[in-house]
Amino acid sequence: MAEHKAVIRWCHTTGDFLSGKYSREHTWTFDGGVVVPASPAPSVVRPPYSNEANVDPEEALVAAISSCHMLTFLHLASKRGFAVDSYDDHAVGVMAKNERGAWWVSQVTLRPEIAYSGTAPTPEQEAELHEAAHHECFIANSVKTEIRVDVKPPVY
Repeated sequence: MAEHKAVIRWCHTTGDFLSGKYSREHTWTFDGGVVVPASPAPSVVRPPYSNEANVDPEEALVAAISSCHMLTFLHLASKRGFAVDSYDDHAVGVMAKNERGAWWVSQVTLRPEIAYSGTAPTPEQEAELHEAAHHECFIANSVKTEIRVDVKPPVY
């Protein structure tokens, strides 16, 4: 069983904590040493108590879903003999209220643009690769968020 660790660190530096007027900026530190500046989304906590330049948890979830799908897709494409030259995704997550009235990331749409060299998959084969990638992606298997893939025609 693999473990994946992150250290989330926040420290009160300025503002009145008890009145809610304090910065929510914090850091995420990963086991490889990368430190990511984080903050709530400005749509949730308005500046100056958030920082739109930092990564927010909702963006991170969208990025994790997209990254996992891409990595799984690349693995499957290589096993099936399709040489991928580049993979760009402009993923978008949507917040909505659930049946209890709580906000959640209800949907993520992946919009991959993939360039191939050599023989490219047919649109049907590419759709099959995306479907398989979705079912094998660790993150997709870990969330109840609806994940859609809006496939663009392959680039040669």
